[in-house]
Amino acid sequence: MGWWGRCLALGLALWFFFLSPVGAEDYNKRSLIGMNFAGQDLTDSSFVKAVLRQANFQGADLRGVSFFGANLDGANLAGANLTGATLDTALMTRTNLQNAILTGAYAYLTNFKGAEITGADFSNVILRRDAQMLLCERASGVNPVTGVATRESLGCE
Repeated sequence: MGWWGRCLALGLALWFFFLSPVGAEDYNKRSLIGMNFAGQDLTDSSFVKAVLRQANFQGADLRGVSFFGANLDGANLAGANLTGATLDTALMTRTNLQNAILTGAYAYLTNFKGAEITGADFSNVILRRDAQMLLCERASGVNPVTGVATRESLGCE
């Protein structure tokens, strides 16, 4: 390898070391049924179209994570930080979101039917009006980290 090739290889190695997100993983299109991710730092990881039924993300750091089109039916995200996450077209039926932080998440076409949302903070989450009304029907509690009431964060009337 010539001088130019060594410089290019070193430059790429430094870029990946210093600029790529630490802990970011690619779990796209994988079947991860029942996997345990509890308490893990998965910041900026990608779970696009992954099957995550019954997966455990309790207390995990999921800031900036993409769950686009993922199946999270029955998953446990209690106490997880989903700030800035992409949840669009995700199936979050029967998902435990108790005390989760979803601030600034994008969830326009997300299905939350049967989700447990006590104490969840939905501040600035982009939701369809029908999804918002569905969530408001069972919204209660206050998030223990942000201090924001679930009903207030959803803009319930």
